[in-house]
This record gives sequence, C-alpha cells and structure tokens, in this order.
Amino acid sequence: MADKQVLRNLTVLVVDDNDTTRAMLRGILRQEGAEVVGEAKDGPTAILACRKLKPKLVCMDVLMPNSNGVDALKEIRSELPDIRVLMVTGSADRQTVQAAIQAGASGYVVKPFNAARVVDAVLQAFQVAAPSQLDSAK
Repeated sequence: MADKQVLRNLTVLVVDDNDTTRAMLRGILRQEGAEVVGEAKDGPTAILACRKLKPKLVCMDVLMPNSNGVDALKEIRSELPDIRVLMVTGSADRQTVQAAIQAGASGYVVKPFNAARVVDAVLQAFQVAAPSQLDSAK
C-alpha cells in the first residue's frame, strides 16, 4: 500500500530553524509531488501553523529555539492526533529518539539526509494509514 503515490496526496508543514534544511526538505517533498503548505522556524510557530493549515504530515527538527521539537510534537499530537509527525534531526542519541517515539513521532530521519531517506521515512510513516485517510490528504 505504501508507494510514492502517497506523497502526491500529502500536505506538509516543514519545521526547522535552519533555512537550508527547510529548503532541502521543501525541495525533496515537492519533487515527489507533495504540497508544502507552510514552514516554521520553531515549535510555537509550528503548533500555530498546524492549527491553521491542518497538514497531513509535519517534518520537524528536534532542537529549535523557543520550544524543542519533542515538546511541540506532544502538543500537536494532543490537539491534532491525525497529523503524522516525522522528526528530522542531527541528534540520533537513544534518549532523544525514545522521547520522540513515546511522544507520538511517526518516524525519524537523521541529518545529514538525502532524498531517498526522506521519502522512505514518509512512506513508513503512512504505511499503516487507512486508505480513506490518504484519499482525503488534499
């Protein structure tokens, strides 16, 4: 069920305090057919954007100013449980990964990343999604 068609039906919010990382993710996702509906540089802005835009997927860094990604993840999953959150970070230590998974992360991509790793992680995040959820992604 998980194939690249999934990406063509996705609305995505990209969250990272690094402009280059956001641009790379935006480019990869758009290249695969996803619609990047917004971007944010920190957790509080990501939460507000999720409330307003209701993307199907959030690609979010863990270490950001104002609020870390795990704290933002908890709030997003609490308020908007249908949104999948893919953590994208340079921090691959066991404690950080475990905290993100326990908070409801749908997957994890470690920086530096390439297009294949991002696409694979997105597909994994939606592997258990119901077909109706994917159909209504746009």
